[in-house]
Amino acid sequence: MARAIVLVLDSFGIGHAPDADKFGDIGANTFAHLAEKHYQITGKKINLPHLTSMGLAEASFAAGNTTFPIEPYAVTKGAYGYAAELSSGKDTPSGHWEMTGVPVLFDWGYFTDKENAFPKTLMATINQKTGYAGMLGNCHASGTEIIARLGKEHIKTGLPICYTSADSVFQVAAHEEHFGLDNLYAYCEMVRTLLDDYNIGRVIARPFVGNSAEDFIRTGNRRDYSVLPPSPTVLDKMVNADGHVISVGKIADIFAHQGISEKTKATGIDALVDATISHIQSARTNSIIFTNLVNFDQDYGHRRDPLGYAQALEAFDKRLPDIIDAMTDDDILYMTADHGCDPTWQGSDHTREFVPMIAYHHNIGDVNLGQRNSFADLGQTLAEMFSLEALDYGQSFYQQLSKNE
Repeated sequence: MARAIVLVLDSFGIGHAPDADKFGDIGANTFAHLAEKHYQITGKKINLPHLTSMGLAEASFAAGNTTFPIEPYAVTKGAYGYAAELSSGKDTPSGHWEMTGVPVLFDWGYFTDKENAFPKTLMATINQKTGYAGMLGNCHASGTEIIARLGKEHIKTGLPICYTSADSVFQVAAHEEHFGLDNLYAYCEMVRTLLDDYNIGRVIARPFVGNSAEDFIRTGNRRDYSVLPPSPTVLDKMVNADGHVISVGKIADIFAHQGISEKTKATGIDALVDATISHIQSARTNSIIFTNLVNFDQDYGHRRDPLGYAQALEAFDKRLPDIIDAMTDDDILYMTADHGCDPTWQGSDHTREFVPMIAYHHNIGDVNLGQRNSFADLGQTLAEMFSLEALDYGQSFYQQLSKNE
């Protein structure tokens, strides 16, 4: 019986989506722009031999209707295409839920004011329920910028740093030692119970350490508190059919721990890849190993660091043979993304883009999957792969993966 390994290259968009005009993202292209910046700064083309030989460049050129500097390699083994998003937003839960067969067709609630972002009544209720006299921040901000700006005041006053973004999110930054991890988690859990009427998708605990703005740094103890998907995902169907779903990284948090059999936390791309390989080596048949590589998004996309993003991609590409070597003949590797986050775009928010849809197994040939009309095509493919009940959205490409060399 087969196993599926799903790797989400968090924020790895490959060209603005057909509806990007609604989001102000016409012209965004995470992959093309980071590759161009890499070439401008280093004089070298980005080098991704394994991803390129699986068809990533071909899919990206088609999605963005452009070319960009990348070392050329012939497509030898891989199925490759590019997918548009049906969901109404360009946020993490929407992208992940859709790729498991449940697009978000309703509108999330947002805190749209850049300053004084949270309603006074909500702030008063949070303060009363949590026992804190107030909060710092109350604005739109980048996570690294706001701890540099308010970290010292946070330590002095003991008040949590609360902020938001263009996503449907309420984020809380707090110092692990001075505020305490358990206190941060308890605070976020309480806030989560108070946001249902606002239809906010996630509360995120953002712990950090350090002594000053120069060395404040976020840790790997982040925790996301999400609402449940509006209907059963392919993960739910897998678990209900006695299959096994393994979460690596923040996947379990994104699905509010529903449809998850086992979970592993790790910090950094290498550690996440190592954890994924460990599960490939030990997971039973009829399993989905589902990994989110969050660092592409939080360390490079949101921080608008195209060179760092490109170098992280090259480092990840070098790890792909380790993943492939751990796979059996029945395993299938899928790689995709949940949205874009163009590091050259204005602001620091996600971008509405096509995402890659790549699949690999040891006996596959060169398979062009073309344009996919929903991330849910991945969920439908997984449903067919494991003989599960079909999902309401998505078109399976499972039969196309049987093409041999």
